[in-house]
Amino acid sequence: MKTVHVRITGKVQGVWFRQSTKQEAETHSITGWIKNTKDGAVEGVFQGAKNDVDALLHWCHNGPPLSKVEEVLVDEIDGENTFSTFSIRY
Repeated sequence: MKTVHVRITGKVQGVWFRQSTKQEAETHSITGWIKNTKDGAVEGVFQGAKNDVDALLHWCHNGPPLSKVEEVLVDEIDGENTFSTFSIRY
């Protein structure tokens, strides 16, 4: 099990980034969450099998077609909190 906190900057709000990430996460059986931040970035926590989390992180470097990702910051974190689904937080 791998758990990461991710922060994605660039043109990532208003381009279906959160919804697309949720769909991609569900494809890879990833649980956790994603949300917009006040400074225009997107952040989230991804939890799942190492290969699946790595695949989602790789996807985040490009995101959905209308996005323009500048940077993806990833910190591996303690996976004490487990999630049953992947959600979009508001």
